[in-house]
Amino acid sequence: MSDHDPAVRAAVQGELRLLDPEVRASPELVGALLHPEFHEFGASGRHWDRTSVIAALAGATDQEAGPITASGMKGVPLAPDVVHLTFDTEHNGSRAHRSSLWRRTASGWLLWFHQATPFAG
Repeated sequence: MSDHDPAVRAAVQGELRLLDPEVRASPELVGALLHPEFHEFGASGRHWDRTSVIAALAGATDQEAGPITASGMKGVPLAPDVVHLTFDTEHNGSRAHRSSLWRRTASGWLLWFHQATPFAG
């Protein structure tokens, strides 16, 4: 990760907030971090849009909402207003490789695209 790049630091900070169970439980806090055009391909293969992700997180059970551990987070600016993050997560025994694109907007850095791929084996 380019620790000295403020754009990368902002994207990492946003990503870590989205992994926080308290943030994930709040539709308002999650919504404040997602770009209006947000899309995700989840580890299950399902396609999510902004509305469906906010609704799913708000309705998650305690076990589903448990802590998510992130490791190996790296970021690189792709353009002045776009940062790509890659990292791994573990959540309730499931592990995934993750990739996120964060875009700078008038309201700050927002998650624009996310993809999770389950670990093989």
